[in-house]
Amino acid sequence: MQQFLITIALLFSGIIVGQNSEKTSLEASNSITVSVVNALNDNGFVNFALFNKENFRKLPVKASSSNIINGKSTTVFNNVPDGNYAIICYHDENENKRLDFETNGMPKENYGTSNNPLNFGPPEFESSKFELTNENLILEIKF
Repeated sequence: MQQFLITIALLFSGIIVGQNSEKTSLEASNSITVSVVNALNDNGFVNFALFNKENFRKLPVKASSSNIINGKSTTVFNNVPDGNYAIICYHDENENKRLDFETNGMPKENYGTSNNPLNFGPPEFESSKFELTNENLILEIKF
């Protein structure tokens, strides 16, 4: 349980600190538009992080925060090279720039990943990955 808590805490602390850390390719012109469509309220922000397999749950390739309007939050990752990626996002309801947990280790704030898998435990790259190949993508994530 402690390992799960540490993994989640490191993941979400790296989202804010590691914004736009990847070297961008001059040829990269793909964009990924990602929306959370079912936030329970409009308080705070949704923080989004784009990962590749090598850095999954560590330092994101790109990161972004977005307001919530009528339960929906959308962001766009521009200039993303072709490859396999996964997105993790969470609702920072109290705007403290981290995912909050109950004393038993369960998250207090909602989070989700690309492909909307029903995993128990921390997010996994294999169940969340998608391929970006010379096209723009539009993804929806549900908490």
